[in-house]
Amino acid sequence: MGQVLDKFHGKEWKKKQIRKISDKVYERITVQSGSATLNFENLYIAVLLVYNDINKLLPGPHFDPPSKELVRSMMQECDFNLDGELDHEEFVEFIQRLTTDTLIVVSQGLIVTLVVAPTVAMTTKKATEGVPGVGKVVQKLPNSIYASLVTLAIVLFQTSREEV
Repeated sequence: MGQVLDKFHGKEWKKKQIRKISDKVYERITVQSGSATLNFENLYIAVLLVYNDINKLLPGPHFDPPSKELVRSMMQECDFNLDGELDHEEFVEFIQRLTTDTLIVVSQGLIVTLVVAPTVAMTTKKATEGVPGVGKVVQKLPNSIYASLVTLAIVLFQTSREEV
């Protein structure tokens, strides 16, 4: 339950996760290439790795990486020193801009889950209280625990559906 709740920390948590992913990918690419900056080819590989990690770590739908044309145009926007390559801070800014829409979609899905799940929980609790055998158990559970269990079940259902 704690791991699921960690995923609901909000925008700042997601930004920190994106920053961790960006830092890890940047270091990996620069070590492998032997260069302190990313040219276009290495940048596109880095973008693919970042999107792979985002799809693994952040809840919500899986996202396709952007096209090479979009990466090329955004690279020009984020190349502040105009050397044709991105250093670490330029890369972090590039990834932040690139993943803005991704974070919005993830946040919207989480908000819907967090608003709908407790409502569904309370409705199902009232409906199941009259069911023989199950009703007595449901009545004994506090509303907060029941709502948490139903929310957890909905989140697990959503993530299992996304993996298929």
